[in-house]
Amino acid sequence: MSEEKKTKIHLALGRETGSGGREIGHKVAEALGIPCYDKELLSRAAQESGIDERIFTSRDEQPTSSLLYSLAMGSGAYPASYGQPVYQDLPLDHRIFLAQFDTIRRIAGEGPCVIVGRCADYALEGDPHLLSAFILGEDDDRNRRIAALQGVAIDKAKEFVKKTDKKRASYYNYYSNKQWGRVHTYDMALNSSVFGIDGCVDILLRAIEKKR
Repeated sequence: MSEEKKTKIHLALGRETGSGGREIGHKVAEALGIPCYDKELLSRAAQESGIDERIFTSRDEQPTSSLLYSLAMGSGAYPASYGQPVYQDLPLDHRIFLAQFDTIRRIAGEGPCVIVGRCADYALEGDPHLLSAFILGEDDDRNRRIAALQGVAIDKAKEFVKKTDKKRASYYNYYSNKQWGRVHTYDMALNSSVFGIDGCVDILLRAIEKKR
């Protein structure tokens, strides 16, 4: 694809567990010839922040609670303090979030990209080239997909889906000023149970073309 065709788009994908959001993101990126960041974002954020990558992985999209963070928010230390000394005074969970936040903005500054999860739509809020979307799916379809991917029974998959969605929602709602999965939070929402994985990819590609 020509440089002109693939420039000026930053696709931020939120997703329910088992909806196929990660696969959809990678397929969109492949079709456009641009990078897709999912777990890759954690490696880069770790490298750029100097924080052990294993810590990023263990706290990936995990909810948190901290009085110190609330105080920092009230004092204006966040988000204006990226890279400043007060950044290092925050609790580890919040340093990890801010490191990812900074990395997302740097990635977007380098060119077109697809970013899956990690509050990317919030980090890039106000970016004129941002298109945000949320991928959802019917419970039965999501449970079956996770059961097949992880090689576990449906009951185990169902428990995993429920817990992971709860963690993602708590993480997103805590760090952003929006509501995870709520339709008005995103530019568009797609049900992979209705459109299928490839159907969602096609719709997103058309939406990106319209956005450009």
